[in-house]
Amino acid sequence: MKLSVLMAAYNEQEWIEKSVQRVLGESFKGIHNIELVVVDDGSTDGTREILKALARENPEHIKAIFHEKNLGKGAAIRSAIDRMTGDVCIIQDADLEYDPADYNAVLEPILEGKADCVYGSRLISTGPKRVFFFWHLVGNKFITLLSNMLSNFSFTDVETGYKAFRASLLKSIPIRSNDFAFEVEITAKIARLKCRVYEVGISYMGRTYAEGKKINWVDGLRAIFTILRFWIINDTVKKEA
Repeated sequence: MKLSVLMAAYNEQEWIEKSVQRVLGESFKGIHNIELVVVDDGSTDGTREILKALARENPEHIKAIFHEKNLGKGAAIRSAIDRMTGDVCIIQDADLEYDPADYNAVLEPILEGKADCVYGSRLISTGPKRVFFFWHLVGNKFITLLSNMLSNFSFTDVETGYKAFRASLLKSIPIRSNDFAFEVEITAKIARLKCRVYEVGISYMGRTYAEGKKINWVDGLRAIFTILRFWIINDTVKKEA
């Protein structure tokens, strides 16, 4: 079984090398091969040069993609999906807010044939997690509630950065959002497709804005619009070129 790790990076020169090393340094049950598809999304701080060096050093396991300008997380993940060749895939941010040691728990329902996709929840974990900002938590709970109402799911953390899929499923779904609204768009679409979905607890070491956190209240408004948009529109099949 081959695992594709999809990583979007934007101005993460402090973290990109650590993130790559952590992902490639872990061993995962049921996984015999791993590829890390990293998309530099128009970084201007040196991330691009570090990533190029890492890809040259380990071409067997690292695929590096470079956007000329910053397009957003959804656009970066879309580029990574186009290049991945694994049987299963998981989305990993480049800042280590999420711990690759949790991969086994997230991937297990897919590898056992029980699930098509698995979300790693920061809110049901018994492991360590850094305390959320209060208004971030309120916004997350509201967006999760609205998403659940329209998708008929019961997620606790729809905005989680750890989402794993059967790779063939994720490749088949069109992704329109270029930004963080990707998280709720993909949720609406797996609901339309009646996928088998699981949720497991994960640890979380969130950053402050001073430490590089990027999501903000504007992204929350976009998420609400995107939930409503894809509740109205059935957009689950890629159109042939």
